[in-house]
Amino acid sequence: MPEAAPRLQNFAEQLLGAPLPMRIRAWDGSQAGPPGAPALVVRNRRALRRLLWKPGELGLARAWVAGDLDIEGDFYAALDHLSGLVWDRGEDARSLTEALREPEVRAAVRGLVRMAGLPIPPAPPREEVPRRRRRLHTKRTDKRAVSHHYDVGNDFYEVVLGPSMVYSCAYWEEPGVAPGEAPGGATGLEGAQRDKLELVCRKLALAPGLRLLEVGCGWGSLAIRAAREHGVQVVGITLSQEQAAYARKRVAEEGLADRVEIRVQDYRDVTDGPFDAVSSVGMAEHVGSEQYLAYARDLYALLKPGGRLLNHQIARRPHTDESAYSLDGFIDAYVFPDGELAPVGTTVTQLERAGFEVRDVESIREHYALTLRQWVANLEADWARARQLTSPGRARVWRLYMAASALAFEHNRLGVNQVLAVRTSGSGASGMPLRARTWN
Repeated sequence: MPEAAPRLQNFAEQLLGAPLPMRIRAWDGSQAGPPGAPALVVRNRRALRRLLWKPGELGLARAWVAGDLDIEGDFYAALDHLSGLVWDRGEDARSLTEALREPEVRAAVRGLVRMAGLPIPPAPPREEVPRRRRRLHTKRTDKRAVSHHYDVGNDFYEVVLGPSMVYSCAYWEEPGVAPGEAPGGATGLEGAQRDKLELVCRKLALAPGLRLLEVGCGWGSLAIRAAREHGVQVVGITLSQEQAAYARKRVAEEGLADRVEIRVQDYRDVTDGPFDAVSSVGMAEHVGSEQYLAYARDLYALLKPGGRLLNHQIARRPHTDESAYSLDGFIDAYVFPDGELAPVGTTVTQLERAGFEVRDVESIREHYALTLRQWVANLEADWARARQLTSPGRARVWRLYMAASALAFEHNRLGVNQVLAVRTSGSGASGMPLRARTWN
């Protein structure tokens, strides 16, 4: 029987209609493809069955999470190649349906079916979220989705995030850092996260005696800094029980229990406004497009006149036909169930429709690529412990999604923006400085 790797290479090239820029190493030890290139390792025939039963991104994701597929060599270069082959082939690339009209491709598929063996679909990895027909973004489904992502163990997040325990884009002040480089190692990450928290506080003009509502408070880092360094009273809300327990412990250890309250609470249930400021950092991605205007209106109603909102949110590129947008299959199944991204222009429009005056939009896209590469480095440096703290499959999910996301930010497929908005008074007064970027 011919060796597996050359046959897999032939199938891939027939399907793509182009040479394969990666090596393939198969379960029988055979290899094919350009020497020195990163290698896609097909560990067993089950990987083929996964791809045959779920062609495309979800089949690849299942094979990766289960350990049926692996990568040898430069991880980022390999993901770049795979992204170009699977996700970013452009409008001129032929579809799978078009490819299957060609006799050579149909013959290659028949060969792949024979090579795959048993005609039985493998069960999805246990880390996959079961898909059910349901209404999205109810309080119940949002709580379940948040729990899937955040309640995987605080110790695991300590490995990935480092001592700052901040799970959003850091703010790198160091000059001369090229995209893809990790400035300063772990110390650099901690400094960059501290600078990001301080930037949020300055944009919100936090000062002693003010009240801050932090929507999506994570593990309490921003709440602690706002109370300790700026003297504000903070209400932090999250839907994650594990986050809340961790944040409350940190608040108590800092001696800030009289200034910081951490609640397990949906933003739709907050009734004790008004607040002088609201922060929403890495939260709005969970809200959903159909609920976003209501979300913005809820935050507007919770603010005093003159109060500021800092909305820190990942953005996608706009589509020519916005109705064609769909949730990313891998992210939806394994990372952020029901998460939705919007173009930054859509976000600004919705905030304005809710009544806000948008005063500043700052793109920090390259900063997120640097942050994600540092998180991946943290995970890889303590890989054995990370696998023990959660599961081998979950650790593989996090490595793939963070590395792929870093590339997406570097290549401008994703962005992240801090939008500063204000609820003006009845007369239109904003209380904002005349010059931009002199926040307080």
